[in-house]
Amino acid sequence: MVTDMPEPAVAYEPVPPTLWIIAICALAPFPIAAVAYGWGAPEIARPALTVILNWSGVILAFLGGARWGLESSRPKPRSARLLISVLSPVVAWLVLASRHRVPDGWIIGGCIGAFLVQWLFDHQAPDVPARYPRLSTALTTAACVSLAVCLDQAMKTGHV
Repeated sequence: MVTDMPEPAVAYEPVPPTLWIIAICALAPFPIAAVAYGWGAPEIARPALTVILNWSGVILAFLGGARWGLESSRPKPRSARLLISVLSPVVAWLVLASRHRVPDGWIIGGCIGAFLVQWLFDHQAPDVPARYPRLSTALTTAACVSLAVCLDQAMKTGHV
């Protein structure tokens, strides 16, 4: 039902330091691999691209699993939301499975798109802890900026 009443604001919930430490550790491979791919020697750059793409798949699967866990813990899980939470890992797998069949630039762009769609899904989701969107924003930002560095390099080297 549509009403003119605004939805109640979600109370501020600080992110515990332990969660930030875990998030930073999960973020670290993104900029490290991006720098290695963007400015490293060729013998370092190619493996670095593999690292960032595989790590993207891992983190996308993690984010989808986190959403699955949040939704499945509800007394009455919503089947559509459960199904959508599985899409992120499936898309990540499809992107990775298409590696060496599709130019690197498209693979990198697919990862960026998957992170952005997952982020949008997370931010419009009802009934999530107030700290969850901040954590997913940090992960998405680190991943997308790092992947954008890789996309730029792939475009410069003709791997698009």
